[in-house]
Amino acid sequence: MTETTGGDSARRKTFRVLGLPAVAALFAQDPGRVERLFFDDRMKEKVGAYCAALAQARKVYRLLPADEMEKVAGTPLHGGVVAVAPPRPVLPFDMDEAARWAAAGQPLMILDGVGNPHNLGAIVRTCAFFGINRLVLSDHGEQALPSEATYRVAEGGLEYVTLYQASRFVQTLRHLRAHYRIVGTALGDHPDPAAVLAGGQSKPAALILGNEEVGLPATTLQACNQLVTLRGSGQVQSLNVSATAAILVHALATSWAQRG
Repeated sequence: MTETTGGDSARRKTFRVLGLPAVAALFAQDPGRVERLFFDDRMKEKVGAYCAALAQARKVYRLLPADEMEKVAGTPLHGGVVAVAPPRPVLPFDMDEAARWAAAGQPLMILDGVGNPHNLGAIVRTCAFFGINRLVLSDHGEQALPSEATYRVAEGGLEYVTLYQASRFVQTLRHLRAHYRIVGTALGDHPDPAAVLAGGQSKPAALILGNEEVGLPATTLQACNQLVTLRGSGQVQSLNVSATAAILVHALATSWAQRG
């Protein structure tokens, strides 16, 4: 459950951030966002520095018994520590910024209609692990946005990966082609991603993954420079989108390293 805090003129949605990796990333990157901290006995030594910072800022921190921790967290799977903080904002996508990223050879990861917040969190975690620190979301009606579930699965990745959302998505892709090679993922007889994403190209790649059930919309596919297919043994048709992302983000990060 999310909350709002502050007066009527400045209400802020807050999320519960669960587990030490996510809470540690939050304190490392933006400790001022933390509004409250709750922890159980097993975590009290590990969160001592966080409590000191909150005490200095005159914010709430509290040691709770197990049953109260579960109530505060909303789940027994809280890892012994819960921070309450507003999420980082999803920023509007700016083409001028994107042109600068492309000029620096920085690849992009794009999601168009990935609807499960757990999948979004897993993809963010993968992006953070491989150092792809920008993720663009489409304005697709089913596209998931950050939630408490996303934060939980991302394991701190949302403190390192900045999310952007592009309106008029297909038109944005067409303009983005001036700066990036737009590479879409699809079932079918398309080239292997590793070859397409390899370094040495004139433009960096912007890789798009689509909805878990139906993939990329036809209009998005038509806006791509090239399509790729990740092939397996054929025993099952496809991977979960977060598993596909893990493989392709590694290839994207490798291509970036090769360009450097």
